[in-house]
Amino acid sequence: MPQRLIALDLDGTTITHAGELRPAVYQAVRAVADAGHHVVVATGRSIVATTPILELLELTQGYVVCSNGAVTLKLDPDEPQGYQIIDTVTFDPAPALELLRDSWPDAVIAVEELGVGFKLSAPFPDGELQGELRVVPWEELVAEPVTRVTFRSPTGTSEDFEELAERIGLHEVNYNVGFTAWMDINPEGVSKGSALELLRRTLQVEPLHTIAVGDQRNDIEMLQWAAWGVAMANAPDEVKEVADDVTGHVDEDGLVPVLLSVLQ
Repeated sequence: MPQRLIALDLDGTTITHAGELRPAVYQAVRAVADAGHHVVVATGRSIVATTPILELLELTQGYVVCSNGAVTLKLDPDEPQGYQIIDTVTFDPAPALELLRDSWPDAVIAVEELGVGFKLSAPFPDGELQGELRVVPWEELVAEPVTRVTFRSPTGTSEDFEELAERIGLHEVNYNVGFTAWMDINPEGVSKGSALELLRRTLQVEPLHTIAVGDQRNDIEMLQWAAWGVAMANAPDEVKEVADDVTGHVDEDGLVPVLLSVLQ
C-alpha cells in the first residue's frame, strides 16, 4: 500500500463544534497513522490552540499546518515544546487593517503572536482565542509583519463579511470568512493547500496519493489541491461544490469512513 498524505481540518471535521474528539474519530485517525500514512493536521488555529488537539490524537511525529498555511511545524517529541517551526510566511498587516478599521463599528481585531497568543484591539469573547491575549494600541497592532490577522464581529454574519471584503477591496492578502462574522487574513498566495504542496514534495508523496477533508471556506484550496478532496456534510454549499465527495456530518463521525477507506 503506497503511503498517503492525509490532510485533516480540525474544527467541524476532526473535532465537533463543541470541541469534542469523538472516540470513533480518534480510533480511525490512530489506525491510519499507525498504518504508516502521513496524517497532517491542517488548521486555521494558532500553534497554541492546535497542540492540545494533537495531544488528544496522540500525534507526536510528522507535520502540522497552522494559521491557514502561514505556519508549518515538524513534530519532534525531543523538542521542549514537542515541535519545531520549520516555515512561516508573514505580511504587513497595516494596509488591510487600515481598510477594515472603520468598516464595522463593533469589530475587534487580533494579530497573531507566533507560538504565544494574540495582540488585540479589544477583548474577544471568552474561549475564542487561546494563548496569551494582550490588548495593545493600534500602532502596535500594525507595527510588525505577522502570519495572520483575525477580524471579528459579534453582530454580523458570514455573508456580511463576504460583502465587506468585496466592498473595501482587500488586495495583496488571502482572506477567508468563517461560518460566523469571522475573517482570517493571511499573506497573499498562502493557504492550507500551498503549505501542503510543499510538504507533499518534502515527503515525496505522489500527487495521486493525497487526500484532504474539511468543512469551511478556508479548506477550499486544500480540497482542490488533493487528489481526493472530501467535504463534510456540515460544510457550506460552496465548499461541497469544489469537493470530489461529501461525507457525513461531524456530529455523526463523518470523517471515519473516509479514513477507514484508506486501509482497505
